[in-house]
Amino acid sequence: MSVPIVIVAVVLAIGWLGLQVRPRSFSAYPQESQTPSRVPLPDGLPKPVANYYRSAYGSSIPVVDSVVITGRGKIRPFGVWLPARYRFTHDAGKGYRHYIEATWFGLPFLKVNERYLDGKSLMELPWASSEGPKIEQAANLGMWAELSSAAPSVLLTDPRVKWEPVDDETAILVVPLGESQTDRFVVRFNPENTRVELLEAMRYREANSEHKILWIASGVGEKTIGEAKSQAVGAATWLDQGQPWAYFETVDLRYNVEVGEYIRQRGL
Repeated sequence: MSVPIVIVAVVLAIGWLGLQVRPRSFSAYPQESQTPSRVPLPDGLPKPVANYYRSAYGSSIPVVDSVVITGRGKIRPFGVWLPARYRFTHDAGKGYRHYIEATWFGLPFLKVNERYLDGKSLMELPWASSEGPKIEQAANLGMWAELSSAAPSVLLTDPRVKWEPVDDETAILVVPLGESQTDRFVVRFNPENTRVELLEAMRYREANSEHKILWIASGVGEKTIGEAKSQAVGAATWLDQGQPWAYFETVDLRYNVEVGEYIRQRGL
């Protein structure tokens, strides 16, 4: 084997090894969770929705105003799996900020800043940024999907959110989109443990996408977190790609903390 080929092989091997190292999670958000007030579980919910919330919370549910989600995972933005760590900050049901670092040997080399605030979305990548109504529609769906796992009680306490019955294992989740529009998820529940199994929605992938694509958010494995014991690991999949493009594992949740300034900054 020639020297240049050996050098290339070594470089590729080192590159691959660096992508096998899981990064350390960010330190927990500095403010401790604040004990939430509680309200009775509402009547008139579709059967699988009522079963899920009763199993998750009992007869009353917490009122969550904000949630900070810290964790690790892996993302595949251009065909190669990259280890990552993240912090997602939510002003519950109103907006969020995502900060993600992809890492190599545990060191950050690619940073993603994304925000959806005041009804406007901006995705900032090292090589480009994107915004516009289609990005806002995608961001809005992503926000509600994250809340369905990290703070599911918000889907009952926010008066703008509606549930519609389908059958014993399925319901429609109607969420606000801007000031006057709505969007919809098909939510599928596991009949054995009552948990949310899948959320499906038609979502734009790019700012210039001509058509929406079916987007699927799902829980993975048995590890749980939070009072509602949601699955700690989630996956996001575009139907046309056939496999997840991201896995996120939540390691820390902080509820009802002050996020007013933090949600508008860039970086950690």
